[in-house]
Amino acid sequence: MTVVEAPPPLPVRDTARHRAPDQGAREGTGGGLSPMLTRLAAERATGVLVREGGALYLADGLVLHAESPYAPGIGTLLTASGAVPAEEWWTAAGTAGDLPGTARLLLAGGWLTRAALEICHLHALYDAAYFALAPSSSPGRFHYGPPPEADGPLPAVPVAAVEREVLRRRALLHRLWPDALLDGVPLLPTAPVAAPGVTARQAAVLALADGVRTAPDIALAQGRRVFPTLVEVRRLVAAGLLGTPPPPPAAAAPPSAPPDIDPHIALLKRVRDALEAL
Repeated sequence: MTVVEAPPPLPVRDTARHRAPDQGAREGTGGGLSPMLTRLAAERATGVLVREGGALYLADGLVLHAESPYAPGIGTLLTASGAVPAEEWWTAAGTAGDLPGTARLLLAGGWLTRAALEICHLHALYDAAYFALAPSSSPGRFHYGPPPEADGPLPAVPVAAVEREVLRRRALLHRLWPDALLDGVPLLPTAPVAAPGVTARQAAVLALADGVRTAPDIALAQGRRVFPTLVEVRRLVAAGLLGTPPPPPAAAAPPSAPPDIDPHIALLKRVRDALEAL
């Protein structure tokens, strides 16, 4: 009988939530955004780390890929920019069944150069990692997986480099406007006409801010990277041109019940009614 060893125990999640946005960057470390991720990198683990805001795919302790529902993936970025026709992307994706295989088919077909693929891949990875490594209310879960194929077309990134980039983005956004809630709430212009100094990119954000869309929704609608959209949102909020919709009006209070009748008055009324009935 073959004995299968259990995977090593994962570290306890750090529940400290009050670190300054750039503290890890000042310390010159990865920032400890996820002790579990740091431990997995040291173990050179392979698999997927699932967190509340997204997932990180590891190969030998390196981050091979990241995805988040709040950030456009590499396929959206490539097809929206016109670098790859949408039908070619979906044909390759359906044939390969995974992202590395899709990338390999597009490279072989001449639709992409390796440099363009790597740049787009890193943009998508860092955008998704920003959300995947955001503070969360629940611990992450790691699923061990088989080792990836050797010499894949997508470059892997050290965990420390990913964490440093996430901290750098947090610090930049914090300097522009110190409220991370803007990353995921509906947005609405504060004035019907944009100011003259608004850039074309900012005007496009304002045009899509309808009180329902969030910053990630706006990035997805444009087929653009989400981090530059977050930057423009913070700048617009700081300029007083963008905000959140007003809260819905409070529901009308139900009519109050009539005050209770004094029991003595009620007794006198019943006696009077009885006398009138005689």
